[in-house]
Amino acid sequence: MTRIHYVAADSTRMSFDVENGISVMQGAVLNGVQGIVGECGGNAMCATCHVYVDKKDIDRLETMDELEDEMLDSVAGPRRENSRLSCQIKVSAELEGLTVYMPDRQY
Repeated sequence: MTRIHYVAADSTRMSFDVENGISVMQGAVLNGVQGIVGECGGNAMCATCHVYVDKKDIDRLETMDELEDEMLDSVAGPRRENSRLSCQIKVSAELEGLTVYMPDRQY
């Protein structure tokens, strides 16, 4: 289990121990985090799991692939340099303490 911090658009902070091997999006859905929808179930097809990764954590993530990069062009909230799809971030011990911020909207 790895501790992941989720911060809502209103600055409400939630922290959960998330099972290694699942995605940050799945961890949010399993723990009832509002603000991460994941309509497509984690297939990088809807961009409703868009998050902003804390800039201190961004270098710990695997490089995004072309599909994720394309999908980030269609997010509802503004795309930033630290934007990622949380369905594409696999939880591992190396991500202990990862913090993600949710945009104010996903649609």
